[in-house]
Amino acid sequence: MDLVKSIEVKEGRKHLSAKRYKWKQKLTPFGFMSPVLLIFSLFLFFPVLFAFFMSFHQWGMIGTPEFVGVENYVRLFKDPLFWISIKNTLIFSLSVPLKVAIALFIAVLLNQKIRGLGFYRAAFFFPVVLSMVVVGLVWQWMFSPSYGFINYVLEKLGLPLQNMLIDSDQAMIVLIIVSIWKGLGSNLLLFLAGLQAIPSSVYEAAEIDGASSWQKFWHITVQLLKPTTLFVLIITLIGSFKIFDLAYVITGGGPGTSTMVLVHYIYQEAFQRFDMGYASAAAYVFFIILFILTLVQMRVFKSDSEF
Repeated sequence: MDLVKSIEVKEGRKHLSAKRYKWKQKLTPFGFMSPVLLIFSLFLFFPVLFAFFMSFHQWGMIGTPEFVGVENYVRLFKDPLFWISIKNTLIFSLSVPLKVAIALFIAVLLNQKIRGLGFYRAAFFFPVVLSMVVVGLVWQWMFSPSYGFINYVLEKLGLPLQNMLIDSDQAMIVLIIVSIWKGLGSNLLLFLAGLQAIPSSVYEAAEIDGASSWQKFWHITVQLLKPTTLFVLIITLIGSFKIFDLAYVITGGGPGTSTMVLVHYIYQEAFQRFDMGYASAAAYVFFIILFILTLVQMRVFKSDSEF
């Protein structure tokens, strides 16, 4: 009996040790991840929850928040400036197909064997690493009505001078031009990666069948780049909704409210008028818009059969 008990105790210890080992294996990764999880909790999860809490309160960053229920949301949807900011954001987002098309066109050109290829790729990617504030200031000087380089060139060419930064019909065009230049490099990099993943044998087979350059581009390049094109389209669309720094530095939301975008509107309510509850409500509406865009992205990406 003592021998049987001894064996049972040993087996029990082995079983307990195996269970502890399995739990140790499961918990060890979380131990390594704990510093990152702590930072994310402090700077991401907590602000998100706090903003949701504040969206139902009125608070000017001083004193005790006052609960107002859904009053901030009701007030938000009655504010004409809020709808103007959404309209301007949508107008700016209409440039997304143009951004994608330009990036694809240049990527196809840079995928050829040409002299100085590395220099051209680096030159197109260089704006991506620049600060948005620096880019905004440089282009603000470029488009300046009095001393800007753009008007200097127009004057030398004998063309009429333009006041693009103070013309409500042209200010948004300036933002679109600058955003195309700034974001071209990242889209270009993604398209180049997609192009280089296409086997050269596919093009060789098409040449043997007598396909023209346009036919190869349309029936091979465009078709095999559909997943990459879709990804670039979605991230560019989401990025266009989040525009703030370019509009803030170059036009300041003006002239008037012609370039007042949604994030600028939230910033103005939060840090200029110090209406944190109202700004939190606007931020959550903005979050819902981006969330819907993300769901659309996930839904489309699940349709792998289309590609």
